[in-house]
Amino acid sequence: MKKQQPQISEDKILKTSWELLGEEGIEKFSMRRLADRLGIQAPSLYWYFKSKQNLYQRLANQISKIILEEFHTEGDWKEQMAGLAITVQSVLRRYPCSTQLMMMTLPHEPDMIRLTNRMLLCMEPTPLEQEQKLQAVITLLNYVFYFVLDEYQHQRNISAMLKDQVAIPGGEMIRLLDSMSETEAGVFRRMYKNGLFELMGTDAAFEFGWKLILLGIEQVIKEQEK
Repeated sequence: MKKQQPQISEDKILKTSWELLGEEGIEKFSMRRLADRLGIQAPSLYWYFKSKQNLYQRLANQISKIILEEFHTEGDWKEQMAGLAITVQSVLRRYPCSTQLMMMTLPHEPDMIRLTNRMLLCMEPTPLEQEQKLQAVITLLNYVFYFVLDEYQHQRNISAMLKDQVAIPGGEMIRLLDSMSETEAGVFRRMYKNGLFELMGTDAAFEFGWKLILLGIEQVIKEQEK
């Protein structure tokens, strides 16, 4: 009896791609691994997606659509930009490797274009020049991307170190810092002992960052209005 081929669709391919990205990360992701997970031959995937980059574009487009659906902030430009930062961070955190996908792709899909347009609309009420409005949005977006990416990579680093048993115990770290001079490690040592590095990646740290960016944009606007 001839073995029946698994039923696949674009939606199933995308769903399985997210599962694989969550388990192995984008570094190990390949069309062959995806095909194995789906129980099909790799060439069959190319009936649906011309290349891995094309698949990445569609995954990034999915993320863009979800951000658009969840971004409902109204108000002035500062309120909208703050809402944008919070919404983008929330969505990216839920989808593994989505930050990398957004950074590796171009806005050549419908929802990616819609999201880009919606983000630019946040700055339209300001008196900034058009290129400044674009740069303001890009600066905030890059901050969110790298914040989420740093958080993701930190978690992976910790997991890898624990797996390989190469993590430095707290006591040894203190002894290492105490063996170094004030010039070499003074500020670092005080912050480490006060637990300040544990605040990295927290919601409070994230909020401080985007507020800092918005205050900078506001200052530029005030200087132009003089």
